[in-house]
Amino acid sequence: MSRRILVAVPIAVFLLLTAAFAVPILTGSDPSAVPYARMDEPAPAIELPPLHDGAPGFDTDLFTGEVVLLNVFASWCAPCLVEHPVLTRLAEEEDIPLYGIAYRDAPADTRAWLARHGDAYTAIGVDEDGRAGVEWGVHGVPETFVIDAEGRIRHRHTGAVTAEVARDTLVPLVRALQDGGVETRVSDAGEMAP
Repeated sequence: MSRRILVAVPIAVFLLLTAAFAVPILTGSDPSAVPYARMDEPAPAIELPPLHDGAPGFDTDLFTGEVVLLNVFASWCAPCLVEHPVLTRLAEEEDIPLYGIAYRDAPADTRAWLARHGDAYTAIGVDEDGRAGVEWGVHGVPETFVIDAEGRIRHRHTGAVTAEVARDTLVPLVRALQDGGVETRVSDAGEMAP
């Protein structure tokens, strides 16, 4: 191998890495954003056993007729604990129906976690084996979806819902959907595209 190639390869690698880091910074794009194939599609039809004994069964028909949040969470998930007060506030103070899927979690652990931290969910389905998560295209917990009154997925948020995400994205989107003012596709980032 010639000396020129030995010098050129590290320089080429450096330039490629520089470009890979510079493009998201210059364009303002989020490199961690993953396109969601189910955006604007009907929510997957799933039925799950309820978390709480005596509660009605959990299925996606529960969502029809109102704009709701669906939160996929687990008791073993640290970011889920971070977002839990924010979601509780949305359900209790903003009066936004909150449904949950307890993902890959033992029901007893989920119940104990909710007993410690509060339970503002309207209904929770148990997805102990993670099959419902696959149907929804869940990459990990937590993930939160906005479902419109027709049962279509209008937004997906991956990671913990912060107060800023709730204020700047979720609440405005839910209110717009409740007012019937969103007829266009909504991006993964919560922006309403023309």
